[in-house]
Amino acid sequence: MERIAIVGSSGAGKSSLGRALRDITGLPLHYLDMVWHLPDGSHVAPERFDAEHAAIVAQPRWIIDGTYLRTLPERLERADTVFLLSLPTQECLDAVRSRIGRPREDLPWKETELDPEFERYVMEFREKKEPLVREALKRRPATCQLVELSSRAEIAAYLSRMERESHAATAAVATAATSATDQAGTRSKASP
Repeated sequence: MERIAIVGSSGAGKSSLGRALRDITGLPLHYLDMVWHLPDGSHVAPERFDAEHAAIVAQPRWIIDGTYLRTLPERLERADTVFLLSLPTQECLDAVRSRIGRPREDLPWKETELDPEFERYVMEFREKKEPLVREALKRRPATCQLVELSSRAEIAAYLSRMERESHAATAAVATAATSATDQAGTRSKASP
């Protein structure tokens, strides 16, 4: 995994998954909400967003957190892995409500209340936006693996498995390096 896109409803856990994947893989993490939104709650011009988005997508390695349907095809064209988080609406709403008043690294301001328009967006995501996301995912390149997770337990299990595999790979590299060093030392002792 070198280029990972994470999509799904607000409150589904995209940012948490992104941070966990960053910690496991060492890939740079980009939050599209940080590209789109300004600290005062307004947003940048679409042209500026598109330019910054294109610059991120052009990089060789990344994790990009954000659905942003209009630019999703560009991310999917370059991604080797896409995570679709499809959690129940109530869980997403509960998560969105629970983070009000807390500073977040994925948003340039601290939410002080739940915006009714944003709440409606979350409530309607599975019915109105997720089908559009799924249509875009059908058109992704064959080289882009889809990982669909539909509960927090599935997300945790996936990350746990990935972390175990990462540790096993690190141990295998260390063993191979030690073996190569030992063999080189044996050869040098045997040399005249």
